[in-house]
Amino acid sequence: MDDNVSPTLTMKVVDALIKDNKDFDFLIMPNGNHAMFLSPYFIRREWDYFVRNLMNVEPPPGYEIRPPERALAMLDSY
Repeated sequence: MDDNVSPTLTMKVVDALIKDNKDFDFLIMPNGNHAMFLSPYFIRREWDYFVRNLMNVEPPPGYEIRPPERALAMLDSY
């Protein structure tokens, strides 16, 4: 549903990574658009990724990010 990158192009990149035997991480955000970076779920997953892979620490389980109302309005406008 991304308005900047088609699923076909995304799968071509994934296919090329697999053919080259490259490790990669992939997160699917259904019904989202290119503004998914404002999604509380995406933010938590991104932070968790950095904590695990840069700090070598397990992030706290089950925490929830609650964005300010202004951010929610921005997310709805995309």
